[in-house]
Amino acid sequence: MRICVQKYGGTSLAAPESRLSALHHVEEALGQGFRVVVVVSAMGRKGSPYATDTLLGILDDKDTATKRDLDMLLSCGETISSVVFASLLRSHGHDVTVFTGKQAGIITNDTFGEARIIEVNPALVLEALDQGKIVIVMGFQGATQDGELTTLGRGGSDITASALGVALKAEFVDIFTDVPGIMTADPRIVPDARPLRHVTYYEICNLAYQGAKVIHPRSVEMAMQNNIPIRVRSTFSDDEGTHITTDTAILECSVLTDRVVTSLTQTADVSQLQIRGPVDVSRVFAEMAEHKISVELMSVLSSHITFTVADRDTGRAVDVLNSIGYDPKLIENCAKISIIGESMAGIPGIMSVVVSALAHEGIEILQTADSHTTIWCLVRKEDMESAIRAIHRAFHLEKCP
Repeated sequence: MRICVQKYGGTSLAAPESRLSALHHVEEALGQGFRVVVVVSAMGRKGSPYATDTLLGILDDKDTATKRDLDMLLSCGETISSVVFASLLRSHGHDVTVFTGKQAGIITNDTFGEARIIEVNPALVLEALDQGKIVIVMGFQGATQDGELTTLGRGGSDITASALGVALKAEFVDIFTDVPGIMTADPRIVPDARPLRHVTYYEICNLAYQGAKVIHPRSVEMAMQNNIPIRVRSTFSDDEGTHITTDTAILECSVLTDRVVTSLTQTADVSQLQIRGPVDVSRVFAEMAEHKISVELMSVLSSHITFTVADRDTGRAVDVLNSIGYDPKLIENCAKISIIGESMAGIPGIMSVVVSALAHEGIEILQTADSHTTIWCLVRKEDMESAIRAIHRAFHLEKCP
């Protein structure tokens, strides 16, 4: 039995015409001989009647709701989506079964609001597929071994889709969204950003962790560990979008196209803290961890240490440092730009291109860091968009095939 999993985001289900586009993709897969499992998100985005944020906004006082209660509330959006889309499919002559996450066999731990999948037992899903039915699964949700409803956190429907794809040994997982695939940069910042035909699992994980919101990184990690191809596609097009597959195939493509940098992404609203003079480094970072303040872009030198935190944590971070005898230099309203490409490892001159591009625009680099596949640059938030456009031009990403 050939199985594919299709996940539809909120914008793909928000309006009757978009649901018809999703129906078209389901029927296309059926016509190719696949048994289809559809994973749905809540319809629309904030402001839409049944979107997750809208449901959250119903509460008069969020502080009085337990995390368990919130999971019950927020799971309603996917329930509505699944029934609405099932009704559309049936109106076009299809036999459909709708399952909750629990019925689909998604077992999680008991961390309400951010549950982790520990097991998938898709027996009911396979039985329905054997009967020739389309299966719709409510994304973003599962249940504990005791049957308590849980949700998987932001982007949880992507995780549902990958988990089912792995459990069902699907040929591929399609993530349908409102963009044509993974882009070389945010098209709202770079008008000539191009969709990428191929990226590696590692590249897309880096993009997702560094701020790109097209796909959840944990869903990519699940697929990568089990070598399940993912395609990120537009609901509103027949284009196959971006293929996320094995390293070897993509690296060959990168060599043929001379593509060193794959894509850029950004995280705004970060602050840089610097402590000069003798520093007890282990204590500083232990105190940050103790107060649950996440630190990034850490530079440790004999003369000083520098790191970044999210703007929302800046005040607490300064207070913690003051309490242990340090008076940090603070630069607020910064942005971290991530330059990602698996083929850049071992290639000289990449940083030179970045520095030259930003210098040409008069943009100050506050801090840098790098790994084998990623270079990070910290700039002032006011320079973020200009910096992204300059780096995009410098690597000729507008010509990416």
